[in-house]
Amino acid sequence: MQAVLKLIHSQYLQAEPGAAGAPAAPPAASPARMVSRIAGRTPLVLDSPHSGTVYPADFRAALDLPVLRRAEDTHVEKLYAFAPGLGVGWVEAHFPRIYLDANRDTTELDATLLDAPWPDPVTTDPVVLQKVRLGKGLIWKFTDEGEPIYDRPLGVEEVRARIDRCWRPYHAAVAAEIDAAHARHGYSIHLNCHSMPAVAASHATLYPGLHHADFVVGDRDGATASPALSQQICAFLRKRGYSVDYNHPYKGVELVRRYGNPAQHRHSIQVEINRKLYMDERTLDILPAGFDRLRADLRALVESLLATDPRG
Repeated sequence: MQAVLKLIHSQYLQAEPGAAGAPAAPPAASPARMVSRIAGRTPLVLDSPHSGTVYPADFRAALDLPVLRRAEDTHVEKLYAFAPGLGVGWVEAHFPRIYLDANRDTTELDATLLDAPWPDPVTTDPVVLQKVRLGKGLIWKFTDEGEPIYDRPLGVEEVRARIDRCWRPYHAAVAAEIDAAHARHGYSIHLNCHSMPAVAASHATLYPGLHHADFVVGDRDGATASPALSQQICAFLRKRGYSVDYNHPYKGVELVRRYGNPAQHRHSIQVEINRKLYMDERTLDILPAGFDRLRADLRALVESLLATDPRG
């Protein structure tokens, strides 16, 4: 499996570019670029933490690539590729979420994955632990269908290296871009960009078998953004003909929790898109008509947010 992933790693360094472009092939002795940041000039920042396709050689997963790739928010970076051209700040992960999930805190670790005790803090929050027990912590234990990802224990230093190489640079880039937007304009609007399967799998969420709406907009029940702003997004999408759920079944996780603070005019909102709108979930191929319509509507949404000052 390790040899296969090395081949995959080389292939996806040449992947079709999205908003940040395909990561350039590095010199033989240097690591791949795992995070891209494109500085914006507006109050709006977008990030895509789960669309990465660069599978590091040290992953050493027990599953084949087609199974691993089901975890990707496939093509999300392409849907929003227009954003930097509008002056929107953009942050993108190139590493896959099944290798490390940047939308989890570093304390959300299942220590049973490891070959030795974890020396750093681990969450005891029962709500957070619900997802960790599903195998969806910082380092995934199971796929959405419940398949074990590893046939070996992971080393403590191996996990720490993933955090240093992927998690820390990603969060540093998101924080810096939001801080810069807020400093320029006195407020920031951050969209955390995701996709979701048409139907939730057994180990994907707390609602297995749920048929998802076209969009789910989440702000952790108003804790990370003005509810009026979130409802504005919902209303815009509904007017375009989409079904939209608000804070169910996805309220938003670490990337909105950490950077959203509406009292300080920092608004962070998670936006989930149903993959059936734009791709074949079995082959991962783009469905051109649906993709083009969706991308045009997302651009119109972003343009509407650029014209919005949530301070009133």
